[in-house]
Amino acid sequence: MQTTTQDSIITQKTKELCQAILDQADMRAARQAIETFIGNDQAKSQYESLMSKGQALQQKQQSAQQLSPDEIASFETEREALLNNPVARGFLDAQQELHEVHETINQYVSKTLELGRVPEESDLEEGGCGDGCGCGHGHDHGHSH
Repeated sequence: MQTTTQDSIITQKTKELCQAILDQADMRAARQAIETFIGNDQAKSQYESLMSKGQALQQKQQSAQQLSPDEIASFETEREALLNNPVARGFLDAQQELHEVHETINQYVSKTLELGRVPEESDLEEGGCGDGCGCGHGHDHGHSH
């Protein structure tokens, strides 16, 4: 595939966007929180344990089995403990922040391609969650903006 001038400008601007993201103080803080988490075995195993327990409960629910109050209580207790661990909490907040930046960029790019112009705030609000989420748009179903 031939690289056109257009492509190289888009690539260059995309790299500039990537650098702008990296230069943001809150993005640096988010990366730092993730690095701290990765280096903390206790927080990591706490997180992994909760994730696997959560998946097991979800699979059980999907196969129409009832969850016992004990199972739910045990999961909630473990979740509370994880949220009270500052390293794990920092990681979860950082993940959320990175996810929101990613969503915002995707929304802008999708709307630009769809509209053929740079979208304004109002353009982003009406679509809800961008193309391809399969929700039929016209209703609000808890996507955060």
